[in-house]
Amino acid sequence: MIIVTGGAGFIGSNLVRALNAAGHTDILVVDDLRDARKILNLSACRIADYMDMHEFAARMAAGHDFGPKLEVLFHQGACTDTTEWNGLLMMRTNYDFSRHVLKYATERRVPLVYASSASVYGAGREFRVSEDCERPINVYAFSKLMFDRHVRQVSGTFRSPVVGLRYFNVYGPGEAHKGGMASVIYHFREQLKSGDEIGLFAGSDGYGDGEQVRDFIHVDDIVAVNLWAWRHGARTGIYNLGTGQARSFNDVARAVLKWHGRGRIQYIPFPDHLKGSYQSYTQADLSGLRAAGYEGSFIPIEEGVPRYLDAIA
Repeated sequence: MIIVTGGAGFIGSNLVRALNAAGHTDILVVDDLRDARKILNLSACRIADYMDMHEFAARMAAGHDFGPKLEVLFHQGACTDTTEWNGLLMMRTNYDFSRHVLKYATERRVPLVYASSASVYGAGREFRVSEDCERPINVYAFSKLMFDRHVRQVSGTFRSPVVGLRYFNVYGPGEAHKGGMASVIYHFREQLKSGDEIGLFAGSDGYGDGEQVRDFIHVDDIVAVNLWAWRHGARTGIYNLGTGQARSFNDVARAVLKWHGRGRIQYIPFPDHLKGSYQSYTQADLSGLRAAGYEGSFIPIEEGVPRYLDAIA
């Protein structure tokens, strides 16, 4: 048995598909389907069972065993809306629930691979896995950082590997249900479906128009590292997961325009509500991941953007 929390979501469903491709079908998907659009992500997947996250939490608390042999628990489930300021909701979903998952897995010697976030670095310029660099600027980032800190505090008690992966800007198939939280590539495509312009933010934080930069990583790379962490028994730790290469929004927009063969870029005023809580620069320091033994290369946007657009065309 393999458990994937958030298994109907963007990254979780891609992970389920990759597990299927590797011959694994004894999979328990845990999720919250109040937004039932996510079921489309699982329509072609083979899984053994589905369980609501609240029932899953209750069964964990009761000491329920979910299968005769639980091989790994991939914890991808979270509230990922970085504009959400309901701290009670965010901490219950991303912190409290994650602590229960951690306790359940480690007490049973089950490897745990969980999703953290590069948002914990805030508006800083350094993206090393170090407390010196961690400065969250929204409650989503705070919830993720608090769980990472909890993992650090109790890591001496673990009886199985626990690997946290700090995702940078992930894009790829399966994110349509995320709405405003979907990647810019998805939104650029949507803009070109109804017009001939891609809107980018005008200059901010010392960056020129559209020159804010992020570390954009294709979901296939995210899945590959999750599977590597499990199969290779990666040592307990928290690792950055990006490409290690920052690219501008202009670069991404041009890749989308090239695939469509038409369109132009229009710069729009930077939104007031994002001032002070927006990352204008991210770039993963991959030294920890490389030291842990991951040798895979990462998909550049010139390849990843058309791969994504081809998949959803």
